[in-house]
Amino acid sequence: MSQGAVKLIDLRGVCCPTNFVKAKLALEMADSGDILRFYLDEGEPEQNVARSLEAEGHKMLESRKADGYCILSIEKV
Repeated sequence: MSQGAVKLIDLRGVCCPTNFVKAKLALEMADSGDILRFYLDEGEPEQNVARSLEAEGHKMLESRKADGYCILSIEKV
């Protein structure tokens, strides 16, 4: 991805902790400053992925609900 690019990753229906592993791999392939927008199931998947990515030092830009799922926007640091 080019610097500052936005990539959409649909992880709806992916179980914990596999959704975090997939999110982490997507971030590893991104460049610093890229924004990744993750679609996750509400509840535990949303909370665990957001908390884990922030703990790794990535910047949470947005977390919002949308028709039974959640959208997390994360900037790779």
